[in-house]
Amino acid sequence: MKTKPLSLIIALAFCSFSAVASANQCDSPYNQTAPKYSYQLKKTFEVDGRQGITTDGNFYYVSGSATLSKYDLQGNLLVSNKTPFEGYKIPANHIGDIDVYNNEIYVSSEWFMDGVGKDIQIAVHDAETLKLKRTFPFNPDSGQQEVSAITVDKVNNSIWMASWVGEESGRYLYEYDLETGKYKRKVHLQPVPQWIQGIVAYQGDIYLTADDGTADDKEADNLYRVKIDNNKTNAPVVLERSFDDFKDYGEIEGVAVNPKTHELLVHSNRGKQIVLGMPKGFYPGYDREISEVYVYGMEPVCKKK
Repeated sequence: MKTKPLSLIIALAFCSFSAVASANQCDSPYNQTAPKYSYQLKKTFEVDGRQGITTDGNFYYVSGSATLSKYDLQGNLLVSNKTPFEGYKIPANHIGDIDVYNNEIYVSSEWFMDGVGKDIQIAVHDAETLKLKRTFPFNPDSGQQEVSAITVDKVNNSIWMASWVGEESGRYLYEYDLETGKYKRKVHLQPVPQWIQGIVAYQGDIYLTADDGTADDKEADNLYRVKIDNNKTNAPVVLERSFDDFKDYGEIEGVAVNPKTHELLVHSNRGKQIVLGMPKGFYPGYDREISEVYVYGMEPVCKKK
């Protein structure tokens, strides 16, 4: 039997090592702390509503502070509810980010004024008419003092809420049972994002938009990824993307993922100065606030073979 040349042995060993390294790359500790996707801007469209965005893959649903609207996938307005709080048992004046599940719109609502929220409640609206179907209150024992966003987590059969202000602002996500509405627990985010505005559960991860860039200083806002472990009280937070490709610096809001196209949808406002969560005036060059949805293609950074 002939002996293989040393160079061939080294080459074969390198190829074998590369194959193993490639197979394990997606599960490496580094990949768990790095962005999961790359994002390519595909289009933007203007909407009537400055708070939230969600989609079931057939329609877009948008929330304003006191409105709910439904659009087709070309961005044409189909239905609008200008009095969404009709039928609420507890008075409300503010809607945050929203989500859609089983032809129902899940709304995070509260009474909000000058940076202070109270009377948090989860409202469920019909996705066809946008009218209220039912509500259930949050659990004050959770410590949550304000709500900025809500999402339905189909993997864990849960509802998650986030807060923008308050003593626990950004430190926790709050989990409720999807079927009963019963409060389950809160999860400590580490490190803590600042000024959470949007939330969406997608394929076992939770994504958060944070208004942590200062528009006056021309700082971009960011997207974060959270990996929830049902056996842990805390969860690691990874910087997923900075939105330095927005048309102008402003205030990021809701976030969603199209379940059919797997596109990321990000809601953002520009033009108005915001003080304690309240619009106060216009930036130079603007005479109105512009609310837009940015649509991004999502490509996995690490592709398992």
